Amino acid sequence: MLSLQSFHSGFALKEEVGLFEPYIDKSTYTVVGFSYGAIKAFEAVLESTTRIDRLILLSPAFFQTKPETFIKLQLRVYKANPQKYLKQFMKGCFAPYQEVPTQEGEHSYEDLHTLLSYVWDTSKLQQLVDRGIDIEVHLGMLDAIIDVEGAQTFFKAQCCVTTYQKNNHFLLKGETNNE
Repeated sequence: MLSLQSFHSGFALKEEVGLFEPYIDKSTYTVVGFSYGAIKAFEAVLESTTRIDRLILLSPAFFQTKPETFIKLQLRVYKANPQKYLKQFMKGCFAPYQEVPTQEGEHSYEDLHTLLSYVWDTSKLQQLVDRGIDIEVHLGMLDAIIDVEGAQTFFKAQCCVTTYQKNNHFLLKGETNNE
C-alpha cells in the first residue's frame, strides 16, 4: 500500500488508489486526487498549513469548457435515475477498454453538481507553485469523460502535464473491447 499524506477518490468511488500506483510518488508529503478527487485534493492543499511537496492530479475533473446545457443535462439524468447514470458514467470512465471493477463509494446530486461546475483557477494554482509545491497532472488522451485537450492547455502553464496517448479516464491502457 502506498504511503501518502492523502488520496482523494473520484466521484462515486472509494479505495481506487491501487489503480494509480505507477503514477504516484510514494512520499508522505504527497497529496493525490483522481477525477473529482483531484478537485478535493487541490482544495485541501490550498487550505493546508502542513508540509506538502507534491500535488498529483490524475485525470482532474475538467468541465469548465462545456456549455451550461451539458451540465444541466447530466444533472437531470442523474436526478431521474442515479444508478443508471452511474452505470453509464463508469462505462465512459473505462471506455474504450474492458471495464475494471471498482468499489462504489458515496455519491450525491450535490457532488455531481460540484464536479461538473467546478472552475479551476490559475491564481490558486500559482499560490501552490509559489509555496514550492510541484503540481503534476496526468491525462489519458482517450478519456471519454473530461475535456482532455482543454485540461492539457489549461494546466500546462503552471503544472507538469504528462499525457498518455492510449489511456482512458482511469489512465488504463489495454486491449479494446470489440464485442
